[in-house]
Amino acid sequence: QITTLINHKDKPKRSDKTLQAIQRVGQAVNLAVGRFVTVGEAIANENHELKEEMSIACIEARRAGETIAQLTDVASLDHPESDSHITIFTDKTGVVKAARLLLSSVTKVLVLADRIVIKQIITSRNKVLATMEQLEKVSSFQEFVQIFSQFGNEMVEFAHLTGDRQNDLKDEKKKARMAASRAVLEKCTMMLLTASKTCLRHPDCESARINKDGVFHRMRLALEQVIEIVTDSRPNGENEMAPISIYSGIKEFKNKVEGLRENLYFLSKENLSTMLEVILEHTEDFTDSAYTSHEHREHILELSKQAKMELEQLVSVWMQAQNQKTKDLMEDLEVAILKTCQCMNELKREVHSAATSLAADLLKYHTDHMVLKALKITGVEGNLEAVAEYTCKLSEQKEQLVEMCRLLRHVSGTEPLEITCIHAEDTFQVTGPQIISAAETLALHPSSKIAKENLEVFCEAWESQLSDMSLLLREINDVFEGRRGEKRVYLSLPRPGKHNANLKALKPVKLDTEEQAKIAKLGLELHLLTSDVDSETEKWEDQENEIVQHGQGMSSMAYSMYLFTRGEGLLKTTQDLFHQAEIFATEGTKLASALHALSDQVHDDDKPLLLLEAEKLISMCKQLQITAKASAQGKSATFTKVDACILKTRNVMTLLCQLLPLCCKLLRKNKAGNGCLKPAPPWKEDRIRTGTNAHAPERRLDTFGIKSLENHVTNMTFLESK
Repeated sequence: QITTLINHKDKPKRSDKTLQAIQRVGQAVNLAVGRFVTVGEAIANENHELKEEMSIACIEARRAGETIAQLTDVASLDHPESDSHITIFTDKTGVVKAARLLLSSVTKVLVLADRIVIKQIITSRNKVLATMEQLEKVSSFQEFVQIFSQFGNEMVEFAHLTGDRQNDLKDEKKKARMAASRAVLEKCTMMLLTASKTCLRHPDCESARINKDGVFHRMRLALEQVIEIVTDSRPNGENEMAPISIYSGIKEFKNKVEGLRENLYFLSKENLSTMLEVILEHTEDFTDSAYTSHEHREHILELSKQAKMELEQLVSVWMQAQNQKTKDLMEDLEVAILKTCQCMNELKREVHSAATSLAADLLKYHTDHMVLKALKITGVEGNLEAVAEYTCKLSEQKEQLVEMCRLLRHVSGTEPLEITCIHAEDTFQVTGPQIISAAETLALHPSSKIAKENLEVFCEAWESQLSDMSLLLREINDVFEGRRGEKRVYLSLPRPGKHNANLKALKPVKLDTEEQAKIAKLGLELHLLTSDVDSETEKWEDQENEIVQHGQGMSSMAYSMYLFTRGEGLLKTTQDLFHQAEIFATEGTKLASALHALSDQVHDDDKPLLLLEAEKLISMCKQLQITAKASAQGKSATFTKVDACILKTRNVMTLLCQLLPLCCKLLRKNKAGNGCLKPAPPWKEDRIRTGTNAHAPERRLDTFGIKSLENHVTNMTFLESK
């Protein structure tokens, strides 16, 4: 709105329509500022330490908004240039000053509000830490129950605050790290309960104490990492130095090599050689690994040798081209660049194949959880020798899985997936010894129900991480094959001249900056809905289910439409968007057919509701198709059509968010025990989503089971009697 005012053209003739439009914009700005400032003032009243600064910023913002409204009060004037009334036409500088003051003061309010949020999270963390210290020192079960109830309530508050913060983070790397830390806290809260109860029941048991200490230590590290992310700081001023992966190293190396086409002098040959050396050093993680096959090892070594030779040839031609830019030399340089990049692509393909084939084999081999089952049985029998034998096997399994995570990190393809691999590695590294100490405790006290329950909890965490690894492997393969980057995008997109033969006369149109700003809120709502739909579809174990596949396809298309509202993604023009909307509507109609098929399987009581929702979906998809196919001539009409398509897509996605859990419920009801869906872990029952969990790589870690934690805390009163 402000940009519109500042950029308006000074024309000698000003129609009534123009004057009214300017006044409406000014009033809209003033009203928006008023609403914004009201929230700022409410925050100020609740936070006395920043009240003065916040109040000043709010006053400045309100004053600037009122100034803009006064300067744009032109609609009722016959002669806007009249000396009696200063307006935007007589004092455009005044509008510019007011706009600058407004933006400055609004920024101050936002920064101060952000400081308050950070303080709230730190205060909440400190409460949790203080209560954890009390829990560590507690000696009676009754006292433990009381303090744990308080601890649970504090964790619920911390979960809400950090969940909101995670959704606000723009940096995908930070978002993934926050998700990983919150996932640790989620799982460790239950571990802390059973480990502490076991320690209280068996106070002289060393393995029980080790088990409990491990949980407390891990929770403290996770809490510390959350604060590091929130405050954007590291302890003792350290910089975070994440190890470089082979993928990112190859990507940067190729960019530098291809940059020689534009500029022969922008880097030195030593720079390029060093970059290749670093990449080849990392390939030693594969060639030195006991779990890499002989064939993969030989291929990686051959390609490493070839890469050195190709770089030597490239440097030779490059140095000659710097001295003499002949046509032949430039052609030789182009050939050398292509051969070097091709060799690096082959190396990338080989390490990806080595890592993913190892992961697939290991996950398949360990899918039966035989070692965990054996530990539970031998623990209950009190067979210490057998427990010792199986703990050795679990340690071997842990080393295999840790190595798998390290190799997968090299080929993960995106930073969020790299962080997910690091989180998985840490989880296996820590959970393995904790299972061993829990099994030893049970073997020493085979009749202890609480020791048995404690071992179950740690084994479930291990099994859950193995299950997550299967999803992670699939996402890594998707990125490698181009099916997914930051998030899935729909691949059947229109291409000029391919799908649009009947639209040759239409000029492709993009949204300008102003139009993008107008539609941003609608686009953001669509983005949030795609995350909700993705969360629902991921609950299904059978990813080949027709309902799931249609839901995922629609979410993917809706996400690409959201990217269009930001001027990003594969949809480049409004015509691309309209074509995408048509395909989206068609996919929705197919989903409705799948719902009709499902209605034949459900009980008579449930059938009417499902059919009603299916009919709603068909109707909404038809409306969207009509809108997408309608002709629109001119800039204004085209934008109106874009707005309508996004709005109708949002409405369909809202309905989809309701349909997916309904189908889950009906299938659970009708196919209990058939393994159609994942059994919902107790922690995540009826969880509250606090917004978007944005991008695919970290979605599995993104939800903190707030609702079930609240239920768990409520039920703590029954623990003492047990």
